[in-house]
Amino acid sequence: MPAVAGASPRRTISDLPDRGRVHSSGYVESVTLAPADDAPRFTAVLDELKGAYRDPSASLARRRVRLIWVGQRRIPGIVAGTQVAFEGMVSPVNGIPTVFNPRYEIIGRPEGA
Repeated sequence: MPAVAGASPRRTISDLPDRGRVHSSGYVESVTLAPADDAPRFTAVLDELKGAYRDPSASLARRRVRLIWVGQRRIPGIVAGTQVAFEGMVSPVNGIPTVFNPRYEIIGRPEGA
């Protein structure tokens, strides 16, 4: 993903600010599809660690970020286990850092995908 003028350097998910433009990466932990009768949206929750030890006392919201593509029912290649770099404006939604309609790049795919 090419750098955008004025974009922040890439940070880890746990170091993302509460609000502002971010550039980070993580592993897709889960995806959520909107029901057919709802407005189209595709949601992916990213974790910065894949299969590594996680400190149970650490806040889940600070280890994860939610990416939401409004108007999309599916994003090809975004499946559990995929490593994704993303860029966009982050803001807290229900206590979870959330980026709407991020720019993204698939860095790695899970084995067998």
